[in-house]
Amino acid sequence: MSTPEAVRVTLVRGDITQQSVDVVVNAANSSLLGGGGVDGAIHRQGGPEILAACRELRASHYGKGLPTGKAVATTAGSLDARWVVHTVGPVWSSAEDRSALLASCYRESLRVAAELGARTVAFPAISTGIYGWPMDDGARIAVRTVLAEAAAPVEEVRFVLFDAHAFVEFEEVLAAQG
Repeated sequence: MSTPEAVRVTLVRGDITQQSVDVVVNAANSSLLGGGGVDGAIHRQGGPEILAACRELRASHYGKGLPTGKAVATTAGSLDARWVVHTVGPVWSSAEDRSALLASCYRESLRVAAELGARTVAFPAISTGIYGWPMDDGARIAVRTVLAEAAAPVEEVRFVLFDAHAFVEFEEVLAAQG
């Protein structure tokens, strides 16, 4: 029996809505109905099919919204992807350690992607925008979790980082992981 190859982790500076992958991960809010930042961009670029699918989820399984740290898939609409996996990141707090919830976003998104048969997954830097998570710590949690949790059929995890600061932080963490 051959051993599975490690997942390939790549970094891209750019717009996650322009990635050609099986799964685009959305840093969603719990309502699943769109918002600002990555969430708003994915809904705008993906079109009304994503919102319609999210409304169906709200009407069935997630009447109170998607819990923090969980993930669920919908169509990708007009994005160059097969699916969008929505996950709700935690708001950063100096008074409470919520790092396990942030790690859960990556782990649960990878689990859903693998169940779908996805080979390529694009992640944003979850919770590091309006939710206030410090970029260096967010990068550390993201890279560590992906390296530990990604498994077949996922072959590539791409972190799509919007600005130079995020790219440098992720680059440093990835380099330190060897």
